[in-house]
Formats: sequence, C-alpha cells, structure tokens
Amino acid sequence: MYFGELRRAAKILRRGGIIAYATEYCFGFGCDPRNRAAVLKLLHLKRRPVSKGLILIAADAAQLASYVADVPPRVLSTWPGPHTWLLPTKEGAPRWIAGHNPRIAVRVTAHPQAAALCKAAGMALVSTSANRAGEAPARSRREVLRRFGGLLDYVLPGAVGDAHAPTPIRDAVTGELVRPG
Repeated sequence: MYFGELRRAAKILRRGGIIAYATEYCFGFGCDPRNRAAVLKLLHLKRRPVSKGLILIAADAAQLASYVADVPPRVLSTWPGPHTWLLPTKEGAPRWIAGHNPRIAVRVTAHPQAAALCKAAGMALVSTSANRAGEAPARSRREVLRRFGGLLDYVLPGAVGDAHAPTPIRDAVTGELVRPG
C-alpha cells in the first residue's frame, strides 16, 4: 500500500473532493458524508436520487458514532467484514445520507486499503459503487479512469477484494435482508 497516495486521497476528501477507491467487491466513489455539496456532486455523477440514501464505511465503529444511534452487539460481531447494516439514524446526522429512509446503511470494512483510507481521513466515508445508475460497477482503477477520469478529484490505486457480489444489506431492527450478497 502506498502511504503517499493514501495521504493525498485523505486530504482531497477533507477538502470536499470526490475520489474512487477499491472496496471488497468493486471500486467505490467516496466523499465526506458531512459535506452536503460533495455528496450532491457525487449523486449527480452517479445519476442517483438523494432519496435512495448511501452507504457509509468506517475503519471502526467509533467512526460511525455521529451517524447511528446505537450499534447492537450482534452487528458489532460481524465487523470488520463484508456486512452492511441498516441502523437507526442518530439525531443530527445529515439527512442526505439516509435519503428518505429511517435508517442509515453502515459497514466497518475489512478491506485493508478502504479501512486505511478511513483512518487516514479521520472519518467514515460515503461508499457507493463506481458506476452510473443501471450500469455495472467498475472493478479496476483503469475502468474507473476510462469512465470517470475527468470527473473525479482522484482515483486511488488499489485492488478490489475477493468478494463475488456487493455486500449484503440487512436491517438491524427488523432482521430483513434488504440486499442479498
């Protein structure tokens, strides 16, 4: 892993930029979830309505503390790992992250580079697949650059994990499987 690139990506994120980076299954687009302008720019790039909400990834559960009200032990026991959970939104969390949903989708990632990026940036990050609505997600840096190169502030070199599908999303309140993995 290249620490200079991580520091560069973290600096861009803290300044409100949008980057692409490797995750468990594909490359993802990321930004500072508290920066409304960055989130709206990312959603415009994806052609995704704000109403759908976004996933946040973190290096540890503490980075999610300002977004979710509580993290139950059964959720904590699945992290770090490829498990995304819908948890009750904490009062004061940005509405543009949850969209029209009563819960926020969050994951403590086990992808080494994605976790290192969250640590370097000092925050949880928006993590949404690097694609436009209805398209397949980009699974390589080269593909991200081909599709979105001039539209992003940075594409972090890296390799996706060995997951064969996006992470499953489960509602921690109801137990419902919202998106199979």
